[in-house]
Amino acid sequence: MEIRDLATLDECRQVAELEREIWGYTDAEDVVPPPVLIVSVKRGGILLGGFDERGTMQGFVYSIPAVKAGKLTQWSHMLGVTPKARGSGLGSALKLAQRERALAMGIELVEWTFDPLQALNAHVNFAKLGVVVEEYEENIYGQSSSPLHSGSPTDRFVAAWRLTAPHVLRRIEGGGVPLMRDAGVASAQVVNPSMAGRRWIRPSGANLSLNVPRLLVEIPVGFTEMQMEDAALAREWRLSTRAIFQHYFARGYRAVDFFLSRPAGRGQYLLARDGDTHSSSRIAE
Repeated sequence: MEIRDLATLDECRQVAELEREIWGYTDAEDVVPPPVLIVSVKRGGILLGGFDERGTMQGFVYSIPAVKAGKLTQWSHMLGVTPKARGSGLGSALKLAQRERALAMGIELVEWTFDPLQALNAHVNFAKLGVVVEEYEENIYGQSSSPLHSGSPTDRFVAAWRLTAPHVLRRIEGGGVPLMRDAGVASAQVVNPSMAGRRWIRPSGANLSLNVPRLLVEIPVGFTEMQMEDAALAREWRLSTRAIFQHYFARGYRAVDFFLSRPAGRGQYLLARDGDTHSSSRIAE
């Protein structure tokens, strides 16, 4: 697909329509309106669209200028890909194009939020892009009209993408190839060993007293469907993992990697003390 900068009001209207299509928003408050999109790109925002061979927009990424610790950054507010284009690699391609635009501006940090219980998003963010997470925001967006959120609190990780960091470059160059866990990761203790369930794994009691260099935190695969079909279980996962991440982040840990196992129906975040961002060698599991 072709990826290009969006700079007209008509293109911004197409983005707003994609917001409604992708997230199923019914409340106008949830959609970034075209006038805001067009003004922000004229003043340092990044808005890119991905177009198929017919010239139809199938995805977009949008970020706005931000400041952190006195330095200019970009806050990536939205990345969306239509159902038709999912699995095509468009999402990753849009993020890499966003990275190129940010670097051309002299910016070295892009941040965004994502749901810590969305295993496939976590896989892309860590394995393909090399983000690190040390901030957890509780119900940051409040009530959402999207059926994809289904009444669950909108808790989010804040992903920090340091565009020129060595571990980021390794991830990008590796193209998301699965990495082998080194001995230290393989022996890491699981904070919340999951239990088997009828369709999804279930959360167990969490051990909040661990004091070791590396920890693993389990989450289920298929959280979107869980929210729509078993809201009680989804809420149980939300609250149990919220307590784990808030507790260990406050003690100086941060999420530095993610391991996805579709056959087991789970993913595992690797939490490490501040300073450890590389945990694996580039060898397929």
